[in-house]
Amino acid sequence: MKLIADSGSTKTKWALVDENKRVRSFQTKGLNPYFQTVEEAGQRIKNELLTELGTVAIDALHFYGAGCTPDKKPVVYKLFSDHFPITQTITVESDMMGAARSMCGNNPGIVCILGTGSNSCYYNGNEIVKNISPLGYILGDEGSGAVLGRTLIGDLLKNQLPDGLKEAFLHKYALTPADVIEKVYRQPFPNRFLASLSPFLLEHIDVAEVKELVIRCFKSFIERNVKQYDYLQHPVYFTGSIAWHYKEVLIEAAGQCGVTIESIEVDPVEGLVEYHC
Repeated sequence: MKLIADSGSTKTKWALVDENKRVRSFQTKGLNPYFQTVEEAGQRIKNELLTELGTVAIDALHFYGAGCTPDKKPVVYKLFSDHFPITQTITVESDMMGAARSMCGNNPGIVCILGTGSNSCYYNGNEIVKNISPLGYILGDEGSGAVLGRTLIGDLLKNQLPDGLKEAFLHKYALTPADVIEKVYRQPFPNRFLASLSPFLLEHIDVAEVKELVIRCFKSFIERNVKQYDYLQHPVYFTGSIAWHYKEVLIEAAGQCGVTIESIEVDPVEGLVEYHC
């Protein structure tokens, strides 16, 4: 059995593939070595992943995750090797490599992720040869769920959006302005909290000011990331929950920037199953 994972900061999607290429999919919470200690991640593997797998014997584990940078990959590898027999094949790569292999296979292309965070790269069909640093939701992560949520809150609490939206937002999420400050500045995982608020934008996308906010965020991602690659010569792909749910607005924003999007997928898992099988 092969076990293939695509992990972001919020959730991990798993595909368990047997020798006949039959797939069983399931989901656990995200595993990100930048936001969790080894102990916390280990408990998550034990309590969620191993519980889900039961007695199933895994021959190969291919893990693609946010935060799996070159310095963190050995940490994640050890984390899995501590819980799976060392004789098994275990590979750890970044979520960016996972998206690239999923969307492009063995062909070159520009690949973008818009989820809780955002990222992009140029992939030559074998490896990532250029990557504009995403910089995280404070300095970068343009177009991500966290930055959409951050921009939404800032505009709402500074009364930059039409009357009634602020009250509707605070009522929907049972928040006060003080609660927002507490969750963003004093509680763990503010990026996840901010991203969890972004669906409010989609619910009100027919409000001109809301749509303009979303388009502005997507155009910022394209101008500051995509346009640093040779986007006129290579296809541009997007994956991730934000890219998928806002795909019509994303395509519109890209068009305003002179960029054509080849395809948009909700996540890389299906493509990764094809790649590894």
